[in-house]
Amino acid sequence: MPVKKVVVIPDSFKGTLSSRQICDIIRERVAFHFPGCETVSIPVADGGEGSVDAFLAAMGGEKVRQTVKGPFFEDMRSFYGLTDGGRTAVIEMAACAGLPLVEGRRDPKRTTTYGVGQLILAAAARGVDRIIVGLGGSATNDGGCGAAAAAGVKFYNARGESFIPTGGTTGEIASIDVSGRDRVLDGVEIVTMCDIDNPMYGPAGAASVFGPQKGADPETVRLLDEGIENLCRVIRRDLGQDLSCLPGGGAAGAMGAGMVAFFGSRLQMGIQTVLDTVGFDEIIADADLIFTGEGKLDAQSLRGKVVMGISARARERDVPVVVIAGGVDDADIGGAFDRGVTAVFPINRLPQDLSVSRHNSAANLGYTVDNILRLLKRTGR
Repeated sequence: MPVKKVVVIPDSFKGTLSSRQICDIIRERVAFHFPGCETVSIPVADGGEGSVDAFLAAMGGEKVRQTVKGPFFEDMRSFYGLTDGGRTAVIEMAACAGLPLVEGRRDPKRTTTYGVGQLILAAAARGVDRIIVGLGGSATNDGGCGAAAAAGVKFYNARGESFIPTGGTTGEIASIDVSGRDRVLDGVEIVTMCDIDNPMYGPAGAASVFGPQKGADPETVRLLDEGIENLCRVIRRDLGQDLSCLPGGGAAGAMGAGMVAFFGSRLQMGIQTVLDTVGFDEIIADADLIFTGEGKLDAQSLRGKVVMGISARARERDVPVVVIAGGVDDADIGGAFDRGVTAVFPINRLPQDLSVSRHNSAANLGYTVDNILRLLKRTGR
């Protein structure tokens, strides 16, 4: 029985191959071994930089340019994606509040998510039904207050003065008024892609875990953490929402909690958002095989990330799932085979350090896929 339809939906191999590059390599090898086979490529977006491009590559659509405020309130050209016939907008916060935009001047006390709110409003004004916001690679720790301020939410200090909080001033928030939130958002479904479960504050919170990579020294981490804890208290009192234990509330400098509190969003695992948006269940209904994978398959992979999200849905439809990974920790992945994974193949052919093997990733991936497909041809799969 020839292979008639293959679905390719890998995560990136961080630092070596993008999801789209992996899709292209596998597609080319499938076309060589099974001429005429339909190959559906779905680059995976994790919410960070490149998420808009990944959605557009998977679904088609257009990239819309927009002038918004950057991490330090400077005007900059940013963008969002329109797909699904203009009904869905995709925003990656990294496009105007990401770490690459603050290289050499990282300062989470001063950076803002204001531009993210401007992108959300711009997309809503286009008449979309749904907005997907990707959290990842942020340079901020303002709890989403900047984005909320752009949308019309008012923050007041103890003197009754309105201001736009940044990471360093969330501790000054005395009250919040959401009555002026822009009505263009009414009726728009907002889904936030969030793949971590950290709370807003505390030892596992936004500042403590992610603050240092954004440029925060120990004293700054303490200041940021206390500010987000204060924000959480005011949200509980003024908005009636206790987000202190919300899984993912600490994502992107507590932007996860801000999206829930100020935009009525729900937090959802990135891979589930991707699968729902592209109509994955319908796509695989007549598929013969699914290729997925990630840079390293280990115990972390079994906690609902890309591979497990895909294999769980494939299992419901009895579609084989082949996982291709840069490396595999065999001791930790036994459970994968009980949750829908059919087979796992690491791509590295020789025992090499990553600093060496990463330069051969494309060739090693092609070689591995070649051998899998040769086996399928031989066995008549």
